Amino acid sequence: MKTLTLTLTGVLLATSAMVAPGMALAQTENPSAPVEQTPAAQSQTDIDQTPSTVDEIVVLGRFIPEPNRASPEVAAFLTAEDLQRTGDSTAAAALTRVTGLSVVEGRFVYVRGLGERYSSALLNGSPLPSPEPLQRVIPLDLFPSDILKGVTVQKTYSASFPGEFGGGVIDLQTLSTPTRPFFTMKASVGADTEFTGRNNLIYYGSRTDFTGFDDGTRSLPDGIDLAFRSGNRIQAGPNYTAAQLRTLGQSLENAPLRLLQKEQTPANLGFSLTGGNAMQTSWGTLGAVFVAGYDNSWKGRQGVRQSGRIDSGELVLADDYVFRSNENNIGLNLFGSLSLANDDNEIKWTNFYVRNVTKEARSVAGFDDLGGGAYRRTDYTEWFARQLFTTQLSGDHTAGAWDFTWRAAYAKTSRDAPYETQFGYGKNAAGDIIHNLQANRISFSNLDDTIVSGGADVSYTLPLSEAREAKFTLGVASSDNDRSSQQRLLHFIAPNGLTPEQQLSRVDYLFSDFNIGSTLQLEEITGSNGASAYDANLRINAVYGQVEAEIIPLVNLNLGVRFEDGKQSVNPFDLFGAATGFLPTEIDESYVLPAATVTWNFAEDMQLRFGASKTIGRPQFRELAPQQYTDVESDRTFIGNPYLVNTEFLNLDARYEWYFARNQYVTFGLFYKDLDKPVESSVVDQGASISQTFINAPKAIVQGVELEAKKFWEFPDNGLPFIASKRWLVSGNYTYSNSEVKVEDGDTVTTQSSLGVAQPASFYVIDGSRLQGQSDHVANLQFGWEDDAAKSQATIIVNYVSERTSARGRPGEPDLIQDPGVFLDLVYRKDFTVIGQDLGLAIELRNLLGTDYDEYQEQGRKIRINNYDLGSSASVSLTARF
Repeated sequence: MKTLTLTLTGVLLATSAMVAPGMALAQTENPSAPVEQTPAAQSQTDIDQTPSTVDEIVVLGRFIPEPNRASPEVAAFLTAEDLQRTGDSTAAAALTRVTGLSVVEGRFVYVRGLGERYSSALLNGSPLPSPEPLQRVIPLDLFPSDILKGVTVQKTYSASFPGEFGGGVIDLQTLSTPTRPFFTMKASVGADTEFTGRNNLIYYGSRTDFTGFDDGTRSLPDGIDLAFRSGNRIQAGPNYTAAQLRTLGQSLENAPLRLLQKEQTPANLGFSLTGGNAMQTSWGTLGAVFVAGYDNSWKGRQGVRQSGRIDSGELVLADDYVFRSNENNIGLNLFGSLSLANDDNEIKWTNFYVRNVTKEARSVAGFDDLGGGAYRRTDYTEWFARQLFTTQLSGDHTAGAWDFTWRAAYAKTSRDAPYETQFGYGKNAAGDIIHNLQANRISFSNLDDTIVSGGADVSYTLPLSEAREAKFTLGVASSDNDRSSQQRLLHFIAPNGLTPEQQLSRVDYLFSDFNIGSTLQLEEITGSNGASAYDANLRINAVYGQVEAEIIPLVNLNLGVRFEDGKQSVNPFDLFGAATGFLPTEIDESYVLPAATVTWNFAEDMQLRFGASKTIGRPQFRELAPQQYTDVESDRTFIGNPYLVNTEFLNLDARYEWYFARNQYVTFGLFYKDLDKPVESSVVDQGASISQTFINAPKAIVQGVELEAKKFWEFPDNGLPFIASKRWLVSGNYTYSNSEVKVEDGDTVTTQSSLGVAQPASFYVIDGSRLQGQSDHVANLQFGWEDDAAKSQATIIVNYVSERTSARGRPGEPDLIQDPGVFLDLVYRKDFTVIGQDLGLAIELRNLLGTDYDEYQEQGRKIRINNYDLGSSASVSLTARF
C-alpha cells in the first residue's frame, strides 16, 4: 500500500484514482531507477517505494489533530494538555476556555449562548441524572478535572447522539488504562481576598461536617419522621394533642443548627491520589486506573439585592437589601476503571462517585416594599448534600469489516437538604431588633434522580475502491429517567404572642425546650395541591442509521436519521391525600431527526464543513412541576408551569479549518438556529409576592460567527535567553451570536397562573428581544510559554462574556440582565527533582481584575438585582510523581 498526502494540485490525481484505482500512479519496475516525486510526495516521509503501483490513496492532513481528523462533525476538544495548562479544577471551569461556551454560577454550561436546558452532558457516551431541583442537566462542577482525559463538545448534530440537542452535547471522557505504571499525590492550599482570614458568618452544625458527612445531628427525628409518614398534617386538632406537638417540637435540633456566629475563615485545602497500572495476560492487556480526592474550600459573598417596580411609567426601587453569605464546600470523589483489551476486543468497567456538600450561613437585611418600607432581616442556615454514583460497562469488538460496540450504565444522583432554617427579625418602636415569628421556617427536602441507559451499534465498513470506503452504522439506544422530589415545611407559632424579653432573646434561647409547648407551638405549613411533591419520568427509545463515506475523493459525507420516541410525565401529588387540582403533565412525542455533515478536504490541512439537522429540546422536570422552590443563589421563588411543550430546532452550520502546523490552526465558522417554542424564565406576580416561572415563547432565531486560532513561536538566540529558550503560545477564540425572539399578532403563551387558558404572548415577551441566557460576545485569550529545559510553563488566561438576559421582567418591566464581565487568570507550573523525587509545583491566580457579580434591571435608573464582590484568589499545589 502506498499513502500519499495530496495538495490542492493532487485533487485531479485523486479523481483519476476513483475512476481507475488500479492505475492511479505508476512507477518504473526497475528498483534502481530514480523516482521523481512531486512536492507533496516529497513532504511525506513515510512512503513505501517497493510496490510498482499505488494500491490506495489516503488524504491525510499532516497537522490536522487526530480528534478533528476523526470527527466528521463541527466539534471542539479539550485534551489532557489543555486541562493541565489552564489548571482548572473542574470540568465546568475548563469548558469556559472552549469557543462559544460560557459557564453560569460556575456549574452550568451555555453553548453558543443557549441556556443549560439546551445542552446535554454525557459521561463516556452515557446520559447522567441531575441532583439540582431546577435543572435536569447535571452541574459540571461535580466532575474534577483529575478524572478526565479529555472533553468533546460537539456543535453539529449526528444521529448517534440523543435528540435533545440545541447548543451542543458535552461528552466527558474519563481516564483510560495507562501504558505504564504511575502514581501521583497532590496537595493544594488556597485563599481569596474577600473572606480568607477574616471573621465571617458560620453556624456550628456537627463535629464531623468537615468530612462532608454530619454525625447524625441533622437526621430527621423519629417522631417527626413518623408524623410525615402518617399522611396527617402536623397541627393542633384531632390529629395531634398539645403534648404531642410539644414533644415533636422539642425533638428538633436547636442551637447547633440555628445560631449564627462569626469566626475566622480558614484557607482552602485539597488532596488527591491518582494511580494506574497495566499487565499482560493470556486474554490481553488488563489495566486499572483510580483517582481519589478531597477538598475543603470556602466562598464568601457580601453585596446588595434589590427589586424594582413600575410606578407611573417609571422603574422605581421596591426592595433594598444587603446580604452576607459564607459557604463551606466539601468535596469527595472516587473514580476507578478496569479494562481488558486485545487486538480485536476491549471491555471496560468504569465507576465514579462524588459527594459535594455546601454548608451555608446567610443573613439578608433591609427594607421591604411589600411590608410598607419596614426593616426586615432574615437569617438562614443550610446544608445541601449532592451525590452522584455512576457505573458503566462497555465493549468494542471487531471482526474483519464488522465492528460492534455496546454500553450499559446506571447512574443515581440525590440532593438531601435537612434543616434548612430561616428566621425573621424586625424592629420595635425603640429601634431594637426583635423576632418576627411569621418568617421562621424549618425545611426538610430530598430529591432522587436515576437513569438506567443502554445502547449498541453495529458497523460495517464497505470498500468503495482502493482509495475510499463507506462505514454503515445501525444503532439502538434507550434511557429511563426517574425523579422524585418532596419538601416538608415546619414553623413555630406563638398563639398568645411573645413577651418583650422573648422578642429580644437570642434565637437558640427563644426556641429552647423551655419555651416550646409553653409559648411556642409547632405547626406544619407544607404546601397542598401538589405544591410540595412530585414524581417524574422521562423514557426515551431510539433507533438510528448512519453512513459515513468519502463519496468522492476529498469529500466526506456523514448522513443519518434518528427516530426517537420520548414520553415525559410529571405527576404532582398531595402529601396529605387530597386532590391536587392538577392533572399529571404528559408530553408524548415521536420525532424523525435527520442530520447531515459534509467535509471537503479541498487542500492539504484545510477543510470545509457544512452541517444541517433537526433536533429537539424538552422542558425540565422542575419547569413542569407546579411546586414552589427557593433558589438559594438568588433567594428567588420559582414555580413550574405544567403547560410547557417541547422546543424544536433547525440547525445550520458552516466552518473553515486550516491546520497550518502541528497543534496550530485557524478556524472560522457560521451558525444559524431556528427555535420553535423555546422555554424562557419569566418574572410574574403570585398574589402578594414575586416569583419566576417558565413559558414557551413563540419563536426565536440565533445566528452567529465563531473564530479560533492557536500559534506557537520560537525565537533564535538574540542575546535575550529568557525569550530564546522558550516556546511561546498565543491562543484565542471569539464568538459573536445574535438572537431575536419573535412575537407576532395572534401568538399566545400559556402560563401556570392562567390554568391552561392562552394569554397574548406580547404581554410576556417583547418582539425582537434577546433570547434568555444568550450573550452577544464570548471571547477567550491565552498567552504563555513553555520551557522544556527548565520544565516550566506559564499561561495568562483572559475570559470575557458580555451581558445576557437572566429572566424576563414582569409585564411592562425591563428584563433582568447579568453582566459576567472580564476575568484574568495566571497559571504557572514547574517540574523539578528533590533527592531523586519528581515533584511538580503549580501556582494559580484567579480573577486578578477583581470582577464582581452583577445582575441588574435598568430603565432610566439601575436596580441592582444581585450584586456582590467575587474577589481574587490564589492557590498553590505540589504534586509528587512516583
